[in-house]
Amino acid sequence: MGMMNSYQPTGFIDLLLDAVCAVDVDGRFVFVSAACERIFGYTPQELVGRPMIDLVAPSDRERTLAAAQRIMAGDPQLHFENRYVRKDGELVTIMWTARWSEKDQLRIAVARDVTARRHAESVQVALYAISEATHAAQGLPDLCERIHRIIDSLLPARNFSVGLQDADGDLTFPYRLEEDGADGAQDAQFAPATGLIYAELLRTGQPLLLTPHTAAAVPAGVQALMAGDTLCWLAVPLSTQSGVTGAVFLKSMLAHACYTERDKELLRFISTQIASAVERIRLYERLNHASQYDQLTDLPNRRLFYDRLENALARIRRSRGCMSLLYLDLDGFKEVNDTFGHAAGDALLQEFARRLKHCVRDSDTVARIGGDEFVVLLESAGTAANAAAVAGKIGEALSQPVQVGAQQLQVLPSIGIALYPEHGNSGEALLKHADEAMYRAKRSAVASARPVPAVS
Repeated sequence: MGMMNSYQPTGFIDLLLDAVCAVDVDGRFVFVSAACERIFGYTPQELVGRPMIDLVAPSDRERTLAAAQRIMAGDPQLHFENRYVRKDGELVTIMWTARWSEKDQLRIAVARDVTARRHAESVQVALYAISEATHAAQGLPDLCERIHRIIDSLLPARNFSVGLQDADGDLTFPYRLEEDGADGAQDAQFAPATGLIYAELLRTGQPLLLTPHTAAAVPAGVQALMAGDTLCWLAVPLSTQSGVTGAVFLKSMLAHACYTERDKELLRFISTQIASAVERIRLYERLNHASQYDQLTDLPNRRLFYDRLENALARIRRSRGCMSLLYLDLDGFKEVNDTFGHAAGDALLQEFARRLKHCVRDSDTVARIGGDEFVVLLESAGTAANAAAVAGKIGEALSQPVQVGAQQLQVLPSIGIALYPEHGNSGEALLKHADEAMYRAKRSAVASARPVPAVS
């Protein structure tokens, strides 16, 4: 603090709208002008002796320290911008002009509050960026990550989540990032907390700002989320023409930054754009899913199966490996439809699809290619013994009765097996062989009344 005696600013400095400050070699304030209180919320007495970096927004600290090193090396910084956390928790954007005084061993800087200007500019940039992200994103998680980066350039977004309402009205989270390192207890509280907040958003249709100053205006259950006045929440509903479809959630530790009414209005302003972007990506994903998956069973359809089969063959050829293909249909399925109706037949197919998926690994492909015909691609179970073991497991699972309404139905599968490369080098050849093997199994089943996996 002894440096203060060698640096005596003249009285007119306190009349300036811009703040003037001096920081010593250890990074501590040794002088601040009166304007610092207007900009940062702290009195000069509260700032002098305090490390400058304590006030910088956490996400800006690394580059701020790098700029300070350049200044002390003799490289003046003109119009350097970073963000500071005011005493009241609000984030402000500061434009600095700073140089190093070798004589006084101090960094001398002038600070100008450019928050309002940058806010207006950033909103326009954000709207354009969200529009660009909608067209560039590779799926919903990628879109949410891009939106996170955009919002983080406007306000603190260390802990950011996008929740979307599913068909049952529950929130699912295609994107969630907790930079504050949520522990197990916090993770366990995340779903209940966001559920309470989302219920409040649905009730009011309005954004929710939850701080120590605003908590009294919300229901007691939501107030409890303040966790001893250490947290600050900001949430906005995502609304489309069909109503509220989800929400964006931001959470901040009060030590980092506290959200403000201006932040709430900003997020409200761009939430319509975010909702439109999310809805567009979700629509694209639904259309893409419908073109590749069977509507009844949600298994890959014929088109997607052929794509996966060709890709698997390409990998197997490169590795000189082997794989197997199962082709199956359901004996007596037509009689079920004719006797009990198509609704019963559909329920039967859905149950068989579920059982089939449980018989194989996630890396295998189960597809419905038409009617009661299914195929299973076993990329890693290439030997005849392995394929027969899987076929036996499937035969046993599908042979168990299925309860459909008041009826207990039993339909037996016929299964044919083709092996690569023994039974063909192309997808078409393998399917043809497996189909023929399946019909041989069907003829055998007529005699034995049991499903017989066939390999030939």
